[in-house]
Amino acid sequence: MLFKDVLGLTHLKNHLTSSADAGRIPHAQLFVGPEGSGTLPMALAYSQYLICGNVNGENEGGNPSCNLKFNSFAHPDVHFAFPVANTEQARSHAVSDHFLKEWRTFMKEQPYGNLFDWYRLIDIEKKQGQIGVDEAKDIVKKLSLKSYEGGFKVMIVWMAEKLNTAASNKLLKLIEEPPEKTVFLLLCQDEEQILQTIRSRCQILHFPPLAEDVIAAELLKKGASHQEAMQIAHEANGNFNKALDLLNKDSEDLVFEKWFVQWVRSAFKAKGNKAAIHELLLWSEELSKTGRETQKKFLHYCIMVMRQAMLLNYGIDELAYMKMHSNGFQLQKFAPFVHENNILEITEELERAIYHIERNGNAKIIFTDLSIRLTRLLHKKPTKIGS
Repeated sequence: MLFKDVLGLTHLKNHLTSSADAGRIPHAQLFVGPEGSGTLPMALAYSQYLICGNVNGENEGGNPSCNLKFNSFAHPDVHFAFPVANTEQARSHAVSDHFLKEWRTFMKEQPYGNLFDWYRLIDIEKKQGQIGVDEAKDIVKKLSLKSYEGGFKVMIVWMAEKLNTAASNKLLKLIEEPPEKTVFLLLCQDEEQILQTIRSRCQILHFPPLAEDVIAAELLKKGASHQEAMQIAHEANGNFNKALDLLNKDSEDLVFEKWFVQWVRSAFKAKGNKAAIHELLLWSEELSKTGRETQKKFLHYCIMVMRQAMLLNYGIDELAYMKMHSNGFQLQKFAPFVHENNILEITEELERAIYHIERNGNAKIIFTDLSIRLTRLLHKKPTKIGS
């Protein structure tokens, strides 16, 4: 991966290359960025820059054979850890090494992909992946060996918030005092989910969402028309992964939108309507059959829609980037039902549902309870001006 292949983020590229050229390379770095911002492509380009001895801000020159190994994501001095779960090919004690073939495919085809994309690739979307203590043991073992080419070794931990407590504690000492010329790159979307003792040992680099013009320019290269590129770039809200999904009409958000529209329409009809209550129960049963990662992602999508609706309700249209694609459902008409008297409670209920699903609660009961509560909250009246 070359720096020129990483979209935007010029200031971060300059910071990483100039500090490397000056010999100021922190042994543990935490790349924090929202989905689709490019933390993984940047980590790959930075690793190549360090290991291959490239200079002057681009991955050219240096060691040609080293750069060639990076083209196939097979350099022996770059190690990876990422969330996994037991599958047919790894029936117990699953670790990242069991899925390296799929991981290389993911890096090549979806370097801006999200956790849900990865789970779908390895067919564990009905499970909850993690980076566990077996993985931590593997990391300790790998980094105790000398580097293959005598230079830097890099350990890239993707979605580091999935490190469980046992794994985090096992890695503490290694992250604080790694072997010479060993660099940890921890990539995450939510740094608050990472153990504080881990965070305190890392230099943190924050990645902003990608600029609309950067996303639009890349979509034009992929065959989008100018109007389509600009529209998708705005709707993607800095998330290049979402922009690609929208361009290819393969976004999970399109499925989530259908579920959401069906949900709120049934909720509106449910007040005093037994038939509509039955619809909500059927909807809850259907959602409960999907995987837990799908359920959590859908609930996060609902939180996003509610916030967008509130922005429209209060006339802050410039911050409302979402576009609904379902026929007959307009976010502008839904917006008045999300206001100061229910937005906090709606968000809390959705977050509580995510919490219970993460802890393996009964999904049918969780969604049924949430549906009934949503029905009550959507019928709440806003505060009248002057009252």
